[in-house]
Amino acid sequence: MWLSDAQKIGVALTTFGTLFMFLGVMLFFDAALLALGNMLFLSGLTLIIGPQKTFSFFARKQKLRGTICFLGGVMLVFIKYPFIGMIVETFGFLNLFGDFFPVVLTFLRQLPFIGTALSLPYIRPVVDRLVGSRTSAV
Repeated sequence: MWLSDAQKIGVALTTFGTLFMFLGVMLFFDAALLALGNMLFLSGLTLIIGPQKTFSFFARKQKLRGTICFLGGVMLVFIKYPFIGMIVETFGFLNLFGDFFPVVLTFLRQLPFIGTALSLPYIRPVVDRLVGSRTSAV
């Protein structure tokens, strides 16, 4: 799969946004790092999938609660309530992107060392329950 230049920049912005949000949480919810991470993440996501698809993703009726919580959490971080903002934002993120977790788990299970660890007898049912993946009859 080939990416355009804008999509490559979007991947970099999303990666840096995730890194800044992680650093913001690790540095005791530093509001400046969290706000910068939010801006980079949202702009990177827009560059990866395009403005029209980004708007249609966030404006879906079944994703409205997640969108309101995610953007409300971003606004709380911007007005210097980083702890409460990140809690609300995480809830919104899980509502928005929760459908992708089984796909990510399937991808991780195909990796050499991580896949072996995720397929161990006592770990597999726990991870399946957390992600909510379903086994097919085939």
